[in-house]
Amino acid sequence: MATENVVADTAAAADTTAATPGNILERIRALIAERGVSLLGQILAAVAILIVGRWIAKAVRGGVKKVLLKRNVDETLVLFTSNVLYVLVMTFVILAALGVLQVPTTGPIALLGAAGLAVGFALQGSLANLAAGILMIIFRPLKVGDFVETAGVKGVVKEVSIFTTKLLTPDNKAVIIPNGKVTGDNIVNYSATGTRRVDLVVGVSYVDDLDKVRQVTKSVLAADERILKEPEPTIAVLELGDSSVNFAVRPWVNTADYWDVYFDTLENLKKRFDAEGISIPFPQRDVHLYEEKGEVG
Repeated sequence: MATENVVADTAAAADTTAATPGNILERIRALIAERGVSLLGQILAAVAILIVGRWIAKAVRGGVKKVLLKRNVDETLVLFTSNVLYVLVMTFVILAALGVLQVPTTGPIALLGAAGLAVGFALQGSLANLAAGILMIIFRPLKVGDFVETAGVKGVVKEVSIFTTKLLTPDNKAVIIPNGKVTGDNIVNYSATGTRRVDLVVGVSYVDDLDKVRQVTKSVLAADERILKEPEPTIAVLELGDSSVNFAVRPWVNTADYWDVYFDTLENLKKRFDAEGISIPFPQRDVHLYEEKGEVG
């Protein structure tokens, strides 16, 4: 019994000694020292991941840009693709660094997912234009300098960006069309093949010699060096109109010469027809008057 009391008193004394302020502070210092070394290592590891990850992200961006440019991919698509890959790689790098610091990443990932969903709904029109712009840059139904008709607008393509296409109309108006409308409508590319057919209709009098009209028209077209020899121009009677015999005159030209040839050919035909005595009639109507005799009363 006496022995048990001695042991109990010794344990109590030990507990009292452990509970002294000096011992408590000593334990706190030891804990801080132990955890501080561990935390410093985690911070250094996270910083190293960020540095190496950023270097990898830049290397990926530069490599993708170099490969795409070698394959003659449009520069707009090259910049967009390389920047998107850079952001994706850096996102994974940051999440990895947070994981090393033992920071829970489930919350940030869920938050990013929810934010992406909300942004997707809010910007669904812009995202559709973005997708359409990427498809246009890849498949190239039109390019800068082409004369096109799309979304109800005719003009020369001045710029094809990720979200919009800019056209310059013949009367020098800049029209910016969302890419979604461009790809969602018919695209008529007048510059796609490099040549165009000029469609003209010329009317002559019923009393004129049609063979002579055809020969004079052929000589006018042959005198213009901008008109291509192949395919051969079409000169044929199109219809017998109310006041004239209408000829279809259809020469082929390079796309860049289309409007100049169009206007010049009309003027040259009129001058030659006048010189050759070929008349270009205008609509006319004969009016017959009948005198109605009154009844004799």
